[in-house]
Amino acid sequence: MFASICRRRLLRFRQIPSAAAGTDRSRRPNPIDALLSHGYSSSALAGIPLSKPPCPATVSYLTSCGLSPAAAAAVSKRRIRSTDKADAVRALLRSYGFTDADIAGMVRRTPVLLTLDPDRILRPKLDLFASLSVSPQTLYTAPRLLLRSLDNHLVPCIQFLRGVLGTDANVRDAISRSPRGLLADLEKNMRPAVAALRRLGLPDQSISKLITIEMCVLMFSPDRISQIFEDLKSLDMSVTGMGFMHGFRVLCGLSRENWLRRLALYRSFGVSEGDLIKAFRKQPTMVLLSDETITKKLRFYLDELKLELSDVMGQPVLMGYSMEKCVIPRCAVLSVLMKEGKIEPNIKLVTALLGSTKYFSDKYVFRYAHDVPDIVKAYEGKIKFEGFKDRGALVPVKP
Repeated sequence: MFASICRRRLLRFRQIPSAAAGTDRSRRPNPIDALLSHGYSSSALAGIPLSKPPCPATVSYLTSCGLSPAAAAAVSKRRIRSTDKADAVRALLRSYGFTDADIAGMVRRTPVLLTLDPDRILRPKLDLFASLSVSPQTLYTAPRLLLRSLDNHLVPCIQFLRGVLGTDANVRDAISRSPRGLLADLEKNMRPAVAALRRLGLPDQSISKLITIEMCVLMFSPDRISQIFEDLKSLDMSVTGMGFMHGFRVLCGLSRENWLRRLALYRSFGVSEGDLIKAFRKQPTMVLLSDETITKKLRFYLDELKLELSDVMGQPVLMGYSMEKCVIPRCAVLSVLMKEGKIEPNIKLVTALLGSTKYFSDKYVFRYAHDVPDIVKAYEGKIKFEGFKDRGALVPVKP
């Protein structure tokens, strides 16, 4: 029954022209409403003079919703005039699968939600997303989507995405991966972005894949899209390959200034142009790390573990491993095993460090845990790794 209702709603939505006309004339928006409807956070409102101080009743209500007193005070300047309506909003969200913790988080970021009409404003939008199987967790991460006009924004944008991506499943996947992308304006952002990708020679199938994995590309100007495209082509990446798609996704989250600086930082360690290109193709997220993190990890691999730079760049996934939670505990385990003679000192360290948690645990921890109890302590961080030079340098961590 529910699915049938959702499908009937969606059928009606599909019949709405993409340039849906009409405006909300219910009331004249004030500046605060306008800012909230365009996605400004409560922190962005801090500098705007307000005629009234925080409402104690609103603070009390928000606290009852699960917000801390400080968070409630920070967002309470948007006064809740009807707690009955706010209660109805919360009940509606629960009926669509949102937990109380989800609702508290959404209210903290978008308090105006509690002032909206639950049946007239919110329910049709929730039905639309439910008909696409977009999860509550997705909307939890981007509650501003529920502030967008149904007829003037959400429906036309979803119709456009359906035309580009081909199926509702792809639309759902795109929204689920990058819900913020659906905030982009259809005429000012989405259409020009897709036109730019086509003009640059990206086939429609590749455009569909790119938007499905990173819909935020639709928020970029044609000039920025062209720059990312040229940067990736300069690395001899095929525009039809998935490596190009994932590289594009990474550069969408990085300013060009930071992109060039990260490349220069890797080169400063002696990474050749060829090795850098190969590494980026394998693990494009290596450039998303901060300068400090890149430096820290390379110093550890080169200075502490005495690995060759070519070995690290040959397995750039190592740059994505957490030092504290993954690499150092694994090194501590290997050090204990070397000390006990369970593995040879000349083991290929890079290979030993690679793999999933389960793979490493099965091969090096559980396999020897009975004979070498210190293995478990090392893996839990209770034995400090002090390098492989002095095999006896195993110091218990102070509690």
